[in-house]
Amino acid sequence: MTSLERARELLAEFPVADGHNDLPWALREQVRYDLDARDIAASQTAHLHTDIPRMRAGGVGAQYWSVYVRADLPDAVPATLEQIDCVRRLIDRHPADLRAALTAADMEAARAEGRIASLMGAEGGHSIANSLGTLRGLYGLGVRYMTLTHNDNVDWADSATDEPGVGGLSAFGREVVREMNRLGMLVDLSHVAATTMRDALDASSAPVIFSHSSARAVCDHPRNVPDDVLERLPANGGMAMVTFVPKFVLQAAVEWTAAAGANLRAHGFFDLDTTAEAMKVHRAFEEANPRPVATVATVADHLDHMREAAGIDHLGIGGDYDGTAFTPDGLNDVSGYPNLIAELLDRGWSSTDLAKLTWQNAVRVLGAAEDVARGLQTTRAPSHATIESLDG
Repeated sequence: MTSLERARELLAEFPVADGHNDLPWALREQVRYDLDARDIAASQTAHLHTDIPRMRAGGVGAQYWSVYVRADLPDAVPATLEQIDCVRRLIDRHPADLRAALTAADMEAARAEGRIASLMGAEGGHSIANSLGTLRGLYGLGVRYMTLTHNDNVDWADSATDEPGVGGLSAFGREVVREMNRLGMLVDLSHVAATTMRDALDASSAPVIFSHSSARAVCDHPRNVPDDVLERLPANGGMAMVTFVPKFVLQAAVEWTAAAGANLRAHGFFDLDTTAEAMKVHRAFEEANPRPVATVATVADHLDHMREAAGIDHLGIGGDYDGTAFTPDGLNDVSGYPNLIAELLDRGWSSTDLAKLTWQNAVRVLGAAEDVARGLQTTRAPSHATIESLDG
């Protein structure tokens, strides 16, 4: 049996629980949520990284759908609600393949049924507009993690890719973390500054996650996780989910991507724009300036290092499909996960290790957050704090 055949066999039992997919935003940008125009029951290879046939081929068993909205939108909260509505409509439209999931038990039930557990994660604290009531509202609508920042600071937390604002988490930021713990909403530390990572680990009584981040020691990009933070995950119980985005996994791609982003802005596009018009500009730039290409082995190098720093019980996968213009060779879309598992098998990872990486760690962490929340809800009332009362 080849490594790829073994990988597919392993994924049939313990499928991938992926931490981050931006399909809802891609549907907003491309077709303004017209799900007939991008019917994911059929191949969307020409337009998207994601559709159900390729998820099935890739061995995906659970997906955190990102309900991301841009931080510069004046109406971030209603836009986030539209994203949530999009995910709900996708689940309702494809009941044979997708199942709504709110808990670890729901994830396991979906696996037993052969359906893809569909969870939601909000990407960026701007989606709560400095309101703990809004945070609770998102949880009530099914959001099970929130990334504390996106690429820009929020008033109470510093981003990895912005200038320092509050030096990590402010007092209100720590209260956000505590309220997330009380709810059972996972604290996601992808995108945040290292100071914010450390402050959140200090403040959180529940496991944290990195829904789509890789190792800074392997690729020195501020979006990645420093070793001292990875080394704290065993005590916290959380997990870091390796991402596939070339500019976060391949050092040579860091500088190239910065230049490509500047070129997009010069043509009037947002850095992360993946519409057909923006991609035409991107492709022209790439033709004149060949892109450094990441591979499956590049991502595996990060996982090897992250296993050394954090341990196998604290790793997962968060591909960031449909949230990036480029992907590594062999991980071109959601059908590519078996190639990564085959590479890790060739490197000596055991089937026990791989079951933890793909499925078991993600289920355990969500379940642990639920356990913490049950305890906190017996001693802590919903917080009515405001940013003005805590940060002045």
